[in-house]
Order: sequence, then structure tokens, then C-alpha cells
Amino acid sequence: MLGALAMLLWAGLAQAQDAWVQIAARPSAAEAAELAGDRDALLDDVSAFRIGTSDWYAIALGPYGADAAADLRRDLRARGLIAADSFVTDGSSYRERVYPEGVAADPAAAAPPAPDAPPAPDAPDAPDDQTPEEARRSEADLTPLERRGIQKALEWAGFYDAAIDGAFGRGTRNAMAAWQQARGDRPTGILTTRQRADLMQAYNAILDGVGMAVLRDETAGIEIAMPTEVVGFDEYAPPFARYGPTDDSAPHTVLLISRRGDQATLRGLFDVMQTLEIVPPEGPRAATPTGFTLTGADERIVSQTEARLIDGTVKGFTLVWPAGDEERRQRVLDEMRASLAVIPDRVMGDMDGTPDEDQRVDLLAGLQIRRPALERSGFYVDERGSVLTTAEAVGDCARITLDDATEAEVAAKDDAAGLALLTPNEPLAPRGHARFRSVAPRLQSDVGVAGYSFGGALGAPSLTYGTLADLRGLDGEEDRRRLALDARPGDAGGPVLDAGGGVLGMLLPGDDDAARRLPAGVAFAADVEAITAFLDSAGIEADRSFGDGRLRQGELIDRAADLTVLVGCWR
Repeated sequence: MLGALAMLLWAGLAQAQDAWVQIAARPSAAEAAELAGDRDALLDDVSAFRIGTSDWYAIALGPYGADAAADLRRDLRARGLIAADSFVTDGSSYRERVYPEGVAADPAAAAPPAPDAPPAPDAPDAPDDQTPEEARRSEADLTPLERRGIQKALEWAGFYDAAIDGAFGRGTRNAMAAWQQARGDRPTGILTTRQRADLMQAYNAILDGVGMAVLRDETAGIEIAMPTEVVGFDEYAPPFARYGPTDDSAPHTVLLISRRGDQATLRGLFDVMQTLEIVPPEGPRAATPTGFTLTGADERIVSQTEARLIDGTVKGFTLVWPAGDEERRQRVLDEMRASLAVIPDRVMGDMDGTPDEDQRVDLLAGLQIRRPALERSGFYVDERGSVLTTAEAVGDCARITLDDATEAEVAAKDDAAGLALLTPNEPLAPRGHARFRSVAPRLQSDVGVAGYSFGGALGAPSLTYGTLADLRGLDGEEDRRRLALDARPGDAGGPVLDAGGGVLGMLLPGDDDAARRLPAGVAFAADVEAITAFLDSAGIEADRSFGDGRLRQGELIDRAADLTVLVGCWR
């Protein structure tokens, strides 16, 4: 008798003006139940009903409000999770339910108790005067965003671990019941209006003090929720609208990304963003033809950048947050993702913003570009792109780069001789490599050191001229050459060239003896014999084919540029 009454009550609910998304139909209860079970592994809120008095059975998702059902159908079809011929129905033809078995198996579909039915033993009363059916009806007024927000809040509270899709299926209902029971309420699986408010208040409490509010930036053409109490507008520096910290002691930063472009623009921005100090090198990153995501983290900050190609523009944002505040950062990030909207026909122009005296070559749109901890010079010693440099350049490096682009590994190192050999991690085809002078050079002959005197600031090596002062070191070292020229620290590791472009040696770092200071213009180089012996031991055959002759100055500069490479040590 009670079972029949429950079934009648359920039929009445199914025929109410709720909306369902019918995704399939089968000619028997067994087939319908089997398919519904399969779909239940992928989707929430799956049920199967007999259709009228026929022998056909519908597999449907719901019930929802009409707008929520239409939104869900559109979303699931776009993701390929339901058939293209799925449709929204009011469920008026649905009769007995064959999946899941028994109405009580699904809190969402449980028949409401009779108005005068007593509460379960020891079960506390509901926290307000809404009955389960009233609470259920109030859900129809929730927007899809609000429904997903409730699922996110249940997930945050530790009660839900399924898809955030706004569909209140078995997983969501069970999570609601568990949340109710945990706080001492009757576990109906349907949240009342007050319970929903309490859940969302607890969920949002972590955002107290950050001032999440929707901001509309007409110049960038972006509308987005931002933590307005910890960041404020600084400037436009295309392609960024920069919102810096309101407290200078904190690293909070938001960048809005806005510029016209295509896939090449998007890819270029992906590469450039990874050179900025606000994007630490450690962290996952991924790029597709239509967007990219960059995460970087170190002991100080966590940075997240997301950008998409939308109607001929690149739009997105970067959020920089203090390390150690992960739960709050994740909530802010979720709010920004969910609220991001593009303002049509508005995009930042290249001339937006006002230039100031703080412009520098090591800044990109006012942001510090990340540079290696140490920059020295090196030069190619074979056609495969192997590089000789100073041992000092590769000590304690987390990674090593050649010309800021190609990563390399240390293949051999001789600290006593001050030499290191690097092999690139990808094939290189240098325009030239060292050809070592096989005969002793003449004292007081002209020489030049090719090197990155100013790191990567100039984009090309400099050539510093001088003379060969001695064929030995000051203490008579046979493997040293003394030079008379004014070298800079960045030149160390660069090739020493004679007037014909032949390599006479490699410039060594300056004297670091604290108790002794040499006069200006004194430098030392490892000689050819020491270098070739080192290369031979590493399996590199040194090219000694360079002949006699003298190059014009322009030719010598070109020769130096072909050989020399910037070596970066990143820590």
C-alpha cells in the first residue's frame, strides 16, 4: 500500500511543470535500465521511465527548471556527451520509474512525506519552515551559475567529488544529505533556501578581506571579478592592463591581457610570458591553437596565466598570489575564471598608456624580465653546436641556456683548467665554429676577444681589441696567455681571435684573489694546447685548419658573431 502511494506521488511530481532532458529511449525496461546505468557513470541525475502506456522507456536527466534544462542540453551536446537529437520535455508522459530501482534510492526523487508524518526518531527539525517539496520548487529559480556554485561549495566542504555541471543528480543529492547530516539537520538531500545561504556563506568566508567585485575595463575590453581590496589599477602597458598590490609589501598582482592577434600572436605571448619574473619557471604549462595556461610557483609567489584567442583578439588574465595561501588563491582564481567576459569590439591598442622614465630594455610592458643568475660567453667548437665556455659559467646551475633559447647540458668540465664543454639539448647548426691557430702567435700581435660584455642587453657579442702581452701566465704557466685589453666579466668564456679570425685561446675569468689586485687591462686566456687536449678527452676533434691571412675589421666582427654564444646559468 505504502509502495503504491509512493509511486503515485512520484508520478504526480514527474508530471509537474518541471523540465527534463531526454537523451534516449529503449523498447524494454531492462534495456532502458542498462543504458541508464551506463550513462549514470558519466552524467548526473539519470533516470529511466516508462513512456505513457507504451512499451518504450525514456532515459532522461532532471528535473530542472526550463532554462536550466535548456542550458544543460546545449552544454552536453557541445561536449558530445549526449546525442544531437536529445530534447527538453516537461515529463508529463513519464510514468513508473525503472532506474534507479525504487523511488527512495534517489533523494531527489523520493516521495515527500505526508504533511502530518512525524519526523524520524531523534532527527532534528529543518532549520526553517520550508518543506522538502517547497525547497525543491525553490531550486527551479536557481540559475545554472548558482547551481554550479552550490556544487562547488559542497566540493569545498568535502562532501562532493563529481562533475561541476549544475545538474542535481544522485551524487549532488547525496552530498547535500551528507552536508545536512554533518551539521545536525534532517538529511533530506534537498537544501532549503536558508541552508543554501548558510552553505554559500561558509564557502565565501575565505574571501573576506579580498573584496571580490566585478570590474569592467573598457580599454582592455574585459569584464572580470577581481580582488579589489588587494589590487588596484596601476597603468596600461600594452598588451597588459596592470593592477598592482594595494600593499607594497605583498605580491598580489592582476594583469588583464588584451591585444589584436592570431595564433602566432598567442604563441608569441605564451613564450614571452615565461620570461617574466612574475611567472616562475617551475609549474605546469600547456598551449593549444586557441589558448594557453601557465602556472609558475616558487617560495614567494604562485602565478596563473590564462589566455584565449577570441574573434581576432587575445584576451585573458594573470593572477599573482602569495605562496602559502593556496585555498584563498584557488577561490579567487575560480571566481575570475567564472566571471571573465569579453566586451565586444574593445581591445587595447599599441599606443594605449603613457611612457615614463622607468622604461628599460630589461622590462616588458613595465614588468621585469627574468634573467639568468650569471651570464658569460662561449663559442662553438664543432658543426653540431658543442660550446666551449668557462667552468665558472656552469657552476651550481639549475639549468643552462645558449642565447636564452636552447637548453644545454655539461658534457665535460675541468675546474683546474677553467674549461667546460656544453652540448645543446636540441640540434643546432651554427654559422661557424672555432678554427684553432696551430702555430705559436707573435708577441705584441693584435688580438680581439669576442664576448657578451653586457650580458644579453645588446643582442650580439662585442669585440674588445688588445694585444698578446705574453705567451705565459704571470707565474710562468705554460697553459696561459697574458693579454693586454680591458675585458668585462661577461666576456669570460669568449674566443680570443687573431687578426685573421683564428682562435688563439679562450678568455678566463678575472683574478678573484682578494689579497691581490692586478692593474687594469690585464687578462688571461687558456691557450690552444690546453683547449684541444680538453676537447680531445671529451671526444671532440678540434679543427686546426685555419690558415694565414688578415681579415678586414667588418669581416672579423662577422666571424666573431658567427662563433660566439651567450651562456646563461639559471639558479
